Amino acid sequence: MDTAEILKKVRQIEIQTGKLVSETFSGEYLSVFKGQGIEFAEVREYIPGDDIRSIDWNVTARTGVPYIKKYNETRELTLIIACDVSASQRFGSLDKLKQETAAELAALFAFSAMTNNDKVGLLLFSDKIELFVPPKKGKKHILRLIREMLAFEPSSSGTDIALALKTLTKVIRRQGILVLLSDFLPPVEQFAKPFRLAAKKFDLIPVIISDRRERTLPHLPVCLAVQDPETGAEALLSLSQAASRAVEQDAKTRQQALTQLFNPLKIEAISVDTAQPAADPVIAFFKRRAKKLKR
Repeated sequence: MDTAEILKKVRQIEIQTGKLVSETFSGEYLSVFKGQGIEFAEVREYIPGDDIRSIDWNVTARTGVPYIKKYNETRELTLIIACDVSASQRFGSLDKLKQETAAELAALFAFSAMTNNDKVGLLLFSDKIELFVPPKKGKKHILRLIREMLAFEPSSSGTDIALALKTLTKVIRRQGILVLLSDFLPPVEQFAKPFRLAAKKFDLIPVIISDRRERTLPHLPVCLAVQDPETGAEALLSLSQAASRAVEQDAKTRQQALTQLFNPLKIEAISVDTAQPAADPVIAFFKRRAKKLKR
C-alpha cells in the first residue's frame, strides 16, 4: 500500500473500531482486565453495614464519630501488543492479508485500553526485533501504532517468537497485559520455555491468526508451484485429496501442540480466521472470560 492507501486504511480501522469499542469493547475490557492494587481515596462517616475492619481509628478518636477509610482500585494498566511481521503474515487467500487482520485486532485492544486510560506499547518482530514503541497514552499514539502495523517494512522474513517474548520479559518492568499476535507456525518447542516465563509476568493472550488455505486445500487434479515466503524454498504442491488430508492433519497437529502448551498455564487463545470479522472471536473471548471471573 502507498501512503494514501495506508492513511485511508488507518482511518477506516479507526472508524470501525471506535464504534465497536464504544458499543461493546470498552466495558468488556474493563470487566476482564482489573487493576493490580488499591490506593487510598478518602475517609467518610461510618454507615451501618460497613466493614468495621475499614474504620480509621485515628480520625474516629479525634472527631468522636466513626469514620472508615475508602480505597479505589488502581486501574491503570499497561497493554503491550507484540505482532509477528514475518513474511507469512503477508498471505491471504481472500481479500484480506493476515497482516491487515492483525492491525484490526491490535486496534480493538488498543482503543479499548485508551478508553480505560491505560498505556499501550507495540513490539514488531520477525526473527529479530524490528520495532519497539514504548507504552504511552492518547489517540495520536494509538493511530501511530496502527499505521506502523500496516506500513512497516521488516528487514527480515523469518519468525522468532521466543526472541520477542524474552525481549519483552526483560524490557517491560511492570506487570500488564501482553497480546501476542501471530500465526504461530513455528514449532512449539522453539518458544515454549520463554512463553511459560512470559505467562508468569504478564496476562498473556495469544491471538492465532490464520487463513483457511493454511488448514485445508481444494481438491483439484493439478499441482501448483509454491514458495515458502520466509525461507524462499520452492516446491510443487499437489491439490489431490491425499495432499489436502495431509495439510489438515498438519494443522490439527500444530493446534494440539499449542493447546498442550496453553492449557497447563490456564491460558485461552483467541483464534481468528482472515475470512471472518476480526471482532467476533474477541467479543466471544471477553464474554467467556468475564463469566469465569464472576464464578
